[in-house]
Amino acid sequence: QVQLVESGGGLVQTGGSLSLSCVASGRTSTIGIMGWFRRAPGKEREFVAAIGRNTINKQYGDSVKGRFIVSRNRARNTMSLQMNALRPEDTAIYYCASSWHITMETAPEKYDAWGPGKQVTVSS
Repeated sequence: QVQLVESGGGLVQTGGSLSLSCVASGRTSTIGIMGWFRRAPGKEREFVAAIGRNTINKQYGDSVKGRFIVSRNRARNTMSLQMNALRPEDTAIYYCASSWHITMETAPEKYDAWGPGKQVTVSS
């Protein structure tokens, strides 16, 4: 099994930046793609970004394109999310996820390991 733990996040004003990190442990050799999802109060879980095993292939949700950057270090089993130009609507709990799939996936059911989540709050 794979275990994931997020760090970072917090509170920032509109237009500011925050970063999130995720560390994987356990059977990390089985990890294909990794991704970030978020859930805002009263809303469904939303795809934010995914990154491939080669650390080059990336995909972003429409609402964060051009503002968020996902990166991955396979040697350290880490993934990061740099969030820029933050907006109040970015406020949510952000989750790190991993999957044995090697093709890019945006559906949460394609991911089999999840971190506990980290709060990101953007004040107006």
